[in-house]
Amino acid sequence: MLTRGLWLISIFVVMFIDELREYCIAKPFTEETFPFDEDTLVFKVMGKMFALISLSEPDTVNLKCDPEYASELRERYIAVQPGYHMNKKMWNTVALQSDVDETLLRKLIDHSYEEVVKGMPKKIQREILGGEHG
Repeated sequence: MLTRGLWLISIFVVMFIDELREYCIAKPFTEETFPFDEDTLVFKVMGKMFALISLSEPDTVNLKCDPEYASELRERYIAVQPGYHMNKKMWNTVALQSDVDETLLRKLIDHSYEEVVKGMPKKIQREILGGEHG
């Protein structure tokens, strides 16, 4: 039987994953996948990753980032570190429940999505941008 504290943490984790999932999946042409294992939830736009989170340890999220902005964020926030198991120049691991609030986290998810879209051919970018109705 879970103690009240563990129960509350478990509820928070489920709520957080659900909120993060809803925010990411609402973006045009986004799909959720499990390409690595049954634990790592990956959000992709047109087949390209923009966010990853562990379901068993959802205390961090990996997000793509412009290299200069990534360095700036790492200097400013303790919670932002070079991407774990990712290209450290272009990916950040963001610790949750730290000095990054929900508003900034949403902006970083948006930025990650936009960075991935920017790297796609112009025709696909137009298709995605034209599909912003969700």
